Amino acid sequence: MDTIAAISTAAGVSAIGILRISGEEALPVADKVFRPADGRRLSEAPRRQMVLGMLLDREGRAIDRCLAVAFAAGHSYTGEDSVEFHCHGSPVVLQEGLEALLAAGARQAAGGEFTKRAFLHGRLDLTQAEAVIDLIEAETAQGARNAVEQLGGSLRRQIEGVYDQLLEMASRFYAIVDYPDEDIEELERGQIEAVLQQAKGELVALLATYRRGKVLKSGVPTAILGRPNVGKSSLLNALVGFDRAIVTDVPGTTRDTVEEKAVVGGVLLRLMDTAGIRETEDQVERLGVERSRQAMEQAELLLVVIEQAQEDRTIIRQAAETGKPWICILSKRDLTGLRAVDLGMLGDDIQPDAAVSVSSVTGEGIEELEQAVARLFPAGTAGQILTNPRQAEAIERALAAVSAAWEALEGGMTPDAVLTDVESGLHALGELTGKTLREDLVARIFERFCVGK
Repeated sequence: MDTIAAISTAAGVSAIGILRISGEEALPVADKVFRPADGRRLSEAPRRQMVLGMLLDREGRAIDRCLAVAFAAGHSYTGEDSVEFHCHGSPVVLQEGLEALLAAGARQAAGGEFTKRAFLHGRLDLTQAEAVIDLIEAETAQGARNAVEQLGGSLRRQIEGVYDQLLEMASRFYAIVDYPDEDIEELERGQIEAVLQQAKGELVALLATYRRGKVLKSGVPTAILGRPNVGKSSLLNALVGFDRAIVTDVPGTTRDTVEEKAVVGGVLLRLMDTAGIRETEDQVERLGVERSRQAMEQAELLLVVIEQAQEDRTIIRQAAETGKPWICILSKRDLTGLRAVDLGMLGDDIQPDAAVSVSSVTGEGIEELEQAVARLFPAGTAGQILTNPRQAEAIERALAAVSAAWEALEGGMTPDAVLTDVESGLHALGELTGKTLREDLVARIFERFCVGK
């Protein structure tokens, strides 16, 4: 493969900026643009050891005093000869350095090309490659932990456990058919049943993690609902940590939905502050109320804010009837002095662990709210959570194939008919890690990456 180069750190001024090159000519290219302080060429220096020196522009003039490190093929991120230059994080320095590398024989890397080469050289499988972008884009600590565990191969090992069981069963069957004279133990029905049952159970459990995976990546659409002037906007401001929404004593101040992200109880919430729900003759406010009802329909979590419980049973009942997760929040705790919601006044629609009393002014009760959110969206096992539609779709196909194999076996079909479905399951599982390689599949995955990764 040819030699590629890119700036591998984010745009803008920073303490450190990194230039990266990879390919067969990485070391010769590096020698043209880097002058080590000890007088030797970088290609002569020990691998994986930082070397101090001068970075040169395309005219051979010094532009930065920096560190360079070379990696040998087979021991680098991409699996190829690679070099990184750790420079001062001036955008001008990095751009001048990149132009020097291009003039020396490298070409500009495409988005995700370094990670794509790591996959093609067997340094990463597809689940690990996708974990790289998940780690870069993580917005919560839980999301980062899941990504780093997947980068370490956690999801791959779980998938390969199922894959290997099915493959062992299929290979034994074909060995018996192809080599009838060999002393190979016949596959018994009980053995096939056990393998299919275990595979089905593991795939069902894995697919069930996709809901949590979507939460980790995209957050939970969350509507803050209630009557006018009960403290919805104040709660939004308290959760995001700044005055995002206008707060006044005048009912109906919020006329449209206000959206912001916040991490609450370790869960990323996409908060929507809505107009107070009430009957009104104000045409603009009525439009806001209608949007509030639409937000309730679109949300996956409802935060119902109340002030006087007896007057808010209608909206509580509406929230309960949606069938969606919801939390009842008694606002203005600093004024009322109420540390808990009086469940008896609210009927049977509220569960004790889904009702909290908070003060958006003092922060009292916010911790209890975070705990309630965390209970509704448990963390799961880091590294074993499906995080994108491609993974979920492949698991669904694998599960459907294994289920079909089970039904064929129960219906009295011969082992060869059963194994046709098993092979379909193996193909679907192989796509998760890259064992069944298709160009369009790989291209679709890596087009999400930024340049330099």
